[in-house]
Amino acid sequence: MNTASNTPELSRENIPSRILGVIPARYASTRFPGKPLVDIDGKSMIQRVYEQAMKAEKLDEVVVATDDERILLHVHAFGGRAVLTADTHQSGTDRCAEVSKKLPGFDVIINIQGDEPFIDPRQIDIVSACFASVETNLATLVKPILTEEELNNPNSPKVVLNKFSEAIFFSRATIPYVRGREPQDWLKNHIFYKHIGIYGYRIDTLLAITQLPVSILESTEALEQLRWIENGYKIKAAVTDIETVAIDTPEDLAKVLLQKQ
Repeated sequence: MNTASNTPELSRENIPSRILGVIPARYASTRFPGKPLVDIDGKSMIQRVYEQAMKAEKLDEVVVATDDERILLHVHAFGGRAVLTADTHQSGTDRCAEVSKKLPGFDVIINIQGDEPFIDPRQIDIVSACFASVETNLATLVKPILTEEELNNPNSPKVVLNKFSEAIFFSRATIPYVRGREPQDWLKNHIFYKHIGIYGYRIDTLLAITQLPVSILESTEALEQLRWIENGYKIKAAVTDIETVAIDTPEDLAKVLLQKQ
């Protein structure tokens, strides 16, 4: 009996990726406890993030991943999808890995920050589009730095890219160093990039990187993506000119509400 088939063999090249948007949301924030549920002009922060993510064209589904039943019930109340995850995760990446096991059937997960209530859906789509290339296993977003304040802010990590638009280092320091120029002139002589904290992972890569031990550079800079680079992973970096507004503290929220008035 001839068992040969004329059907072409399926591979990553000819199967469209199914992409899941995951919004990690933790209640016990050190600087802003209960932050996902804080009211922003009539809607909670997590609802605003969820609704913005739902506008992204390249996501097949969106889910909130939380370790707190209050957030879970709140998301369900406004009609969103949420799953309960362990309260022992050290990062949103670890939480995404658990979601990948609870919700199988996706090829890529986009990790969407839960403290950016006005995130532009186009930013999510830009990162998602990186996975049209079969060579992309990890992706993130960067933005050109425009001000000296931002350039020298250690809370805004900087990124150095290679000629293939891959991130080769992240640092809280101002990198690279522009030799022979005064610091106030650096922006005139080099394009610096800051990191926008949205990640994309193929599922197999996501599961692999979450099994890696904390690396030396990661613990030094407190930036988890350095663990991936130290272990030889390539991170595709998409460039955006769209600004983001993260709310880390009650003071940040006050500024946002003032700007909205």
